[in-house]
Amino acid sequence: MNDTQISETWIFFKEYLRKEDIALAAEGFVDLLADFGIKDKVLENALGTDPDLDTAIEYYLEDDSEEEEYDEGYDDDEY
Repeated sequence: MNDTQISETWIFFKEYLRKEDIALAAEGFVDLLADFGIKDKVLENALGTDPDLDTAIEYYLEDDSEEEEYDEGYDDDEY
């Protein structure tokens, strides 16, 4: 799936969601994409299409980068 398909899929389904469910659905959508192996760069390229999707992608990318920083600082041999 490329960035255009991600954006178009989100926009298509978003119109069927209740306003109060949109943010949670966006986070779930981005998590699902990540579970399916969509690369961070593709998610970055999808930014700018929809503010709710942008927020979810930015949250995912920020959280993902914090995990990488934590993993880099951890040495299995020390424990």
